[in-house]
Amino acid sequence: MSESIQEIKAKLQAADYDKLPELFLAYENDDRKGVIQAIEAAKKRLLALEKEIERTEKLKVYEKKYDSYSYICGIDEVGRGPLSGPVVAGAVILPKNCDILYINDSKKLSEKKREELYDIIMEKAVAVGIGYSTPERIDEINILQATYEAMREAISKLEVEPDLLLNDAVEIPEVSIKQVPIIKGDAKSISIGAASIVAKVTRDRLMCEYDSVFPEYGFASNKGYGSQSHIDALKKYGPCPIHRKSFITHFVAEV
Repeated sequence: MSESIQEIKAKLQAADYDKLPELFLAYENDDRKGVIQAIEAAKKRLLALEKEIERTEKLKVYEKKYDSYSYICGIDEVGRGPLSGPVVAGAVILPKNCDILYINDSKKLSEKKREELYDIIMEKAVAVGIGYSTPERIDEINILQATYEAMREAISKLEVEPDLLLNDAVEIPEVSIKQVPIIKGDAKSISIGAASIVAKVTRDRLMCEYDSVFPEYGFASNKGYGSQSHIDALKKYGPCPIHRKSFITHFVAEV
């Protein structure tokens, strides 16, 4: 008795990608419309995967260029622009044979995808470090210097000491490790992309926690950025303890 269309669909959907070509051959003479459609859908999935593998390989260009280094660390930050909350830096050392797909600039990924990748990165990375700079510190020394501090803290939290840093655009002062600044690095380096995802998810989760403490400002949705509803709440209620005083002078008379 031949397999039903539903059984073939289920088999194609459940198959590992490397097994799909032999399934295509097995059912190439089945002229039932449902089978033909299922095979076409599976071929599209396989093509999409091949394109993603190719894209990811291109993201490793700097990691391959500096392959002689033992521990290459990607560095990125999230939260330089918001009116409230900390700036958060991520430092990630990926394994040399990293096989994680879909890593990208965190801003180009959906929240769901970032969360999925965060778990995978935390599981597969050689080491991950997170650094923070508080709103008070940002007001005290300015956002750029606070960002550098957060980055240095992230590096210091790594359980493995890197011998090369790939940074998103900046060169971090007071760091003796060799650095390679890369413009738009979170979209050009898999290590920096991973760091941007870790930093983004960490900060977003923190802002959601702050939302339960200061619900007036909508931190769960705006993550501290200057949305109109956030600015309206700021004008109505005044600043809360996690607002950056140096960032909100246009919206409140006195801070």
